[in-house]
Amino acid sequence: ILSLPELVANDFEWAAKGPIRARPQPNCRVVFELYDDVAPLAVENFSALCRGDRGTDKGSGVPLTYVGSPFHRVVKGFVMQGGDIVKGNGSGGASVYGKKFKDESKGLKLKHDRAGVLSMGNSGKNSNSSQYFITLAPTPQLDGKHVVFGRVIAGMDVVRFVEAVAPESGETPTAP
Repeated sequence: ILSLPELVANDFEWAAKGPIRARPQPNCRVVFELYDDVAPLAVENFSALCRGDRGTDKGSGVPLTYVGSPFHRVVKGFVMQGGDIVKGNGSGGASVYGKKFKDESKGLKLKHDRAGVLSMGNSGKNSNSSQYFITLAPTPQLDGKHVVFGRVIAGMDVVRFVEAVAPESGETPTAP
């Protein structure tokens, strides 16, 4: 079996272009394990918004997708929050169910006991929409108030990078 440099050296078209150089690309993907047995409503809403296959929200007219939706809040040592597909600043949101949806009791029982917990953002009881957050540390103060529906299983380095570039004061990230 030949290695890539040997293949290039033996190919007259590529060999004439000089030595091959490859730059590693930054890993910019976060992979989640979703708990559909614990929080099926939250998981289906999140999955559908990731896929972007549910059309538009009837109330706001925005596409039901996370594409282009920023992380609008990053607090070092606490959470990074995103998913406001309506306003992009944390004051909006939409669900694939056409309205805010209820809290799921099994998801409320899970703990925010480590970094990488994926949970629904809300504005109070039974007010879930498209907003979600990833914990950056244990956050027991959120237990019982937010539905846990997954966890980061790969790409925590990307999450830590976002946390590292968060502003020292305030919550709104200044870097993309």
